[in-house]
Amino acid sequence: MNILILGSGGREHALAWAVMQNPKCDKLIVAPGNAGIAQIAECATLDIEDGAAVVNFCDGNAIDFVIIGPEAPLAKGVADRLRDAGLLVFGPSEAAARLEASKSFTKEICDAALAPTAGYGHFTDAESARAHIRANGAPIVVKADGLAAGKGVIVAETEEQALAAIDDMFGGAFGGAGAEVVIEEFMEGEEASFFVLCDGTDALPIGTAQDHKRIGEGDTGPNTGGMGAYSPAPVLTDAVAAKALDEIIRPTLRVMAERGTPYQGVLYAGLMIKDGQPRLVEYNVRFGDPECQVLMMRLGAQALDLMQAAAEGRLSEVKAQWADDHAMTVVMAAEGYPGSYEKGSVIKGLENCPEDSFNMVFHAGTGEKDGQIIATGGRVLNVTARGDTLQEARDRAYAMVDKIDWPQGVCRRDIGWRALK
Repeated sequence: MNILILGSGGREHALAWAVMQNPKCDKLIVAPGNAGIAQIAECATLDIEDGAAVVNFCDGNAIDFVIIGPEAPLAKGVADRLRDAGLLVFGPSEAAARLEASKSFTKEICDAALAPTAGYGHFTDAESARAHIRANGAPIVVKADGLAAGKGVIVAETEEQALAAIDDMFGGAFGGAGAEVVIEEFMEGEEASFFVLCDGTDALPIGTAQDHKRIGEGDTGPNTGGMGAYSPAPVLTDAVAAKALDEIIRPTLRVMAERGTPYQGVLYAGLMIKDGQPRLVEYNVRFGDPECQVLMMRLGAQALDLMQAAAEGRLSEVKAQWADDHAMTVVMAAEGYPGSYEKGSVIKGLENCPEDSFNMVFHAGTGEKDGQIIATGGRVLNVTARGDTLQEARDRAYAMVDKIDWPQGVCRRDIGWRALK
């Protein structure tokens, strides 16, 4: 089987790593890829948001299966163009991808499905949004309605912060994503991520994880795309997961199918859990990043078989086989992230880190220049390890961090603190 993965981040490196372990993969191309992916697969220059260009590339390279990593191509309908051309693809349609591309759409679906989530208001003008905030006070959550690369959510602890977020969003700080906003009640509890494969009819849970969104230790400071993650998430017990499936995910899939937009791909439910009751924070229509890295470490080669079954509509025939272990990833970011940061610094010492089924450094924002690995983005490396316990996985991950010689790189030193305290 010839496989194409679209994307260039740590998520796509982890997907490529898992796919390459499966003997049914004859050839793997990743577009556009990064310096780490280039060490295990062929990388190609391609506009992954141009559906026609992706179809032509697949025709020219005898591609049998396309795995779409990021949300942007999904929101642009690339999966639709591929299906129209008769190609097998893992990823939802443009209509179904609205579960991530529009937060107000997700709220409408939750209302129709009677899925527990935060109370909310949807606003298209700043003054109405400000009035809502003044009427409800803080803490309160302000979200850009559209895609904002994981940065369009402001958890405002004061009314002033919330009003400032409204000014930023309607002032263009998040581009078109902030042209409309959703304002939600602040939900208390512990947040965790639940990942389910869907084939339009069936749902197959494939794992849980917990992300660390804040830049600072102790979960302080501004939100980022994610500074680390671990799997499984202890707060997402079997009982809580069953509730989430029965009360949130399956009703969502039913409503999507009833509307003529069946969901196929991975559905990532961000959940807030309090007293054993899950409520939906948000849906994402792709694997989380960096959660994908810990999931792929634990799934390994079977990830390809499961994604193929979802794409072919036969999830009822397969089952995820888990090792009874733990995985952790630590994100190394360029100093200054999520604000301004420099690009082009040289990363050394990667050759000192083991690469096997228990230890991997997945590349995100990296490139190659004059034979050296350089930083090209904000989140740059995902240092990932497995262990029999979360503490063992943590110790292995940070031991690898300490072998990497990158003075301009920073990381949190407390990933997993909630589960380990």
